[in-house]
Amino acid sequence: MSPNASWDRALALIRENVSEQQYNTWFKPIVFESFDGEQKALVLQVPSPFVYEYLEENYVDLLSKVLRRTFCEGVRLAYRVVTDKEHKLTQVIEADPTDADLAQQVKTRANQVPTQLDAAMPQELDSQLNPHQTFNNYIEGDSNKLPRSVGLSIAEHPSKSQFNPMFIYGPSGCGKTHLINAIGVRIKQLYPQKRVLYVSARLFQVQFVDATRQGAINDFIHFYQTIDVLIVDDIQEWITSPKTQNTFFHIFDHLFRNGKRIIMASDRPPVDLQGMPDRLLTRFACGLIAELEKPNEQLCIDILKSKIRRDGLQIPDDVVTFIAQQANGSVRDLEGVINSLMAYSVVYNCNVDMRLAQRIIKRAVKIDDRPLTMDDILETVCNHFNVTTASVHSKSRKRDIVIARQVSMYLAQKYTKMPSARIGKLVGGRDHSTVIHSCTQVEQRMKIDHLFQNEVQSIENSFKLKK
Repeated sequence: MSPNASWDRALALIRENVSEQQYNTWFKPIVFESFDGEQKALVLQVPSPFVYEYLEENYVDLLSKVLRRTFCEGVRLAYRVVTDKEHKLTQVIEADPTDADLAQQVKTRANQVPTQLDAAMPQELDSQLNPHQTFNNYIEGDSNKLPRSVGLSIAEHPSKSQFNPMFIYGPSGCGKTHLINAIGVRIKQLYPQKRVLYVSARLFQVQFVDATRQGAINDFIHFYQTIDVLIVDDIQEWITSPKTQNTFFHIFDHLFRNGKRIIMASDRPPVDLQGMPDRLLTRFACGLIAELEKPNEQLCIDILKSKIRRDGLQIPDDVVTFIAQQANGSVRDLEGVINSLMAYSVVYNCNVDMRLAQRIIKRAVKIDDRPLTMDDILETVCNHFNVTTASVHSKSRKRDIVIARQVSMYLAQKYTKMPSARIGKLVGGRDHSTVIHSCTQVEQRMKIDHLFQNEVQSIENSFKLKK
């Protein structure tokens, strides 16, 4: 059978498995381009990046099964995506092989209590990974270089005991979930036999409560003890749940003693997880603790340009810079803005310019709710005390500089979620004990010096006015 005939046969099979409207919308516009029998490489042309993404998101399982049946086992699919119809520009994108593998796994028990039956059939374990969050689209920058490098090393050598457990922490929107997903996806690519599971802390707790009600705690623990690579997101959700903490402790201990890989993510480091028992915190900290900072402006620009290229958009550089500056260092905000711009440009057939970007930013980014940064605090405090930021970072012991330095540390501890060690690092590279001492000094002086108390409150009011 010729490649063209094989593609016609594939279309016929697809048509039998989808509605007429779905077929006409998503599959009829696909153009067969080529098939290399020796390389098992199939190339299909699709009319836009949006069609490509929709096919990969919703029909990858159907496509995979049909193409294996009509062409050959192990067929490798690539899309030629039309990115600019007017200038006839295209981009070839290889389908992620993990998409098909993960999509074939049935997702019918995600919110149910795992039982021993799950452990008896490891091939049916749903890893719950997002196949689109990979290392290929996780852009490296100064804020994530160490965690990304270590994460990739773990993914390539998951059985090594080094960096186990890996504890990643950072503020919301900095890319923690993407990174831990990328580690899991890469492990499944390289070691498909391994039992990899991604679970949010909240879902774990829901499963635990269900297991308790059903009298199936032993089954619950046994299931998690069969995992080779356990990835848990948003660990801080357990701060007020001692029973969940205790159960996880036993699971963690079993996996760790048996050389299994544990990866966790949180919005704060272990030392700031107030309410968790020491025996759990010491285990969190015995491997590698890696901080993910919010991406700086340059990394935001790089992330935007990568997504723009992938989506086939045309956005002027000054608009890209504007979006990066307004997104508050949040990758989620960046993606939301780009998705909105793409929707507007497609629906209204208009170019993306500064005016459109400003409209979208107002709706997509909560600028008024932007959290205070260390730079915001230092700038405001230094202006109030009429000193320079450089002098606050210095070792100067002049009275006004010392006061500005101490107030900056006090306000950073009050208005940010940063640990003391991080605050000290950002204020002239000082240690956490200096920060604690400074905060104590400010608090004590405010109790006896009402003028000083009014000054600090004046600075806090200026924060609110800025926001």
